[in-house]
Amino acid sequence: GQSFADRVGQKKWVSAPDPFGIAKDNLAGVRLFESKQDRQMAIMFGEGRPEDKPSQAVIGRMKEAGYRWNPSDRIWVHPVRADSAMSTRIDAEKLYQEVRQMIRQEKGIEATQDIPF
Repeated sequence: GQSFADRVGQKKWVSAPDPFGIAKDNLAGVRLFESKQDRQMAIMFGEGRPEDKPSQAVIGRMKEAGYRWNPSDRIWVHPVRADSAMSTRIDAEKLYQEVRQMIRQEKGIEATQDIPF
């Protein structure tokens, strides 16, 4: 048979979807994505329609965390830089959890209906 090194060169890589979803809360209407191609984390509220706009408290928290509104894609984005990629991803997941809880409270969704991702 072939050596391991020979087989590695023949591997057919399957590309992951980009952007790919990391977390989703259908009841709160919040989704967390990462785009490797655009090198950014993204949070979307609802389906990105104007009527899905989050409260001012949520918007304020997004801005505080360094996220910026991307009007063409209708998502909140934060760049992922090579030197801080892991901490950016961790912070994005923490922010996602925080804003989904804020929205759940605003909508009166029971904490017992909680789904971590």
